[in-house]
Amino acid sequence: MSDFPVSGLVSPETLQAALGRPDLVIIDIRATAEGGQAAFEAGHIPGAVHSDYAAAGWRAKIGNAPGMLPPLDHLAALAGSLGIRPESRVVIVPAGHAATDFAAAARVYWTLKLIGHGQQTILDGGFRGWQVDPARPVATGPSRPAVATPYPVVVKQELRSTADATFVAARGKLATLVDARAASYFDGREKAAEATRAGHIPGAVSRDYAAAFDPAAGKLKPHGDLGALYGAVPSGPAISYCNTGHTAALNWFVLSEVLGRDEVSLYDGSMTDWTQDPERPVATAAG
Repeated sequence: MSDFPVSGLVSPETLQAALGRPDLVIIDIRATAEGGQAAFEAGHIPGAVHSDYAAAGWRAKIGNAPGMLPPLDHLAALAGSLGIRPESRVVIVPAGHAATDFAAAARVYWTLKLIGHGQQTILDGGFRGWQVDPARPVATGPSRPAVATPYPVVVKQELRSTADATFVAARGKLATLVDARAASYFDGREKAAEATRAGHIPGAVSRDYAAAFDPAAGKLKPHGDLGALYGAVPSGPAISYCNTGHTAALNWFVLSEVLGRDEVSLYDGSMTDWTQDPERPVATAAG
C-alpha cells in the first residue's frame, strides 16, 4: 500500500483500490443524527466498522465541559475494540453532508494521532462521496470489527492545549488562538449552554470553520481556497478552539494536516471549559 497516504485525506479511488488489505481499518463514524447504526447497516464501505461519534466515547464530559479528551485507558480500549493496531492504516468515514460531520472525523483523527497512532486519513467526501460512483461496492449488515488488544498509547502531548497552557499562551502571546465558531459566538451575542460567559479568549482571531467546507461537494474546499482563508493567521504556534473542541478540530485539521503548519494544537475543553474559572478573561465585540 505504498501509494496509500499515511495522513490527511484519502480519495475514494485510492481507498477502493486498497479494499481487502489486512492492515486497513475503515471506521464509519455516522452518529444518530446521520442515521447511526441503522444507516451503517443499510449501507457502508465493504469491511468498514461502525463507531458512533456521539455515543462511542470519543469525547467525555468532565465537570461541565462536554467535549474533553477521555481517559487514556478508555481511548486505548476504544481503539482496540475497533481493531486498530499500531500497524493499521485507519480511514475515518464521515457522512459527507456538512462541516459538522467532517469536524467529527477531524476530532477522531486528532484523537488517534494524540494517542500515538501514526497512520490515519479521512475519506475525502465521506460516505456520500463514496456513493457518487454507482460502481463502487456497498455492503450491508452489522459491524464486525476484528477486535484487538487495547492500543499501546504513547501520548503526543504537543497536539493538545489545556486550559492552563492556553492561558499562558494567550497572556504571553506565545501562540495565535484561532476561534472556529460563528461570529455570534465570537462577538458574545450567543453562547453554548455549558459556558458560563459569552465571548472569546482575548487576542483570538475568528475563522468560522464552516467557511472551509463546501456543502454542495460534501468536502473541504480546494487547497488554494483553504490557503487563502487561513493565510492571515500569523505564522508560528497556533491553538484551535471553539465551544467544545468539535468544530475546532476541523480548523486544526486544515491548518496542521492540509496546509502543513507546525505547532498547531487543539484546546479540547474550549470555551465550555475556559469559562468555568472566573479568573480566565473573556472578551466581546463590545470590549
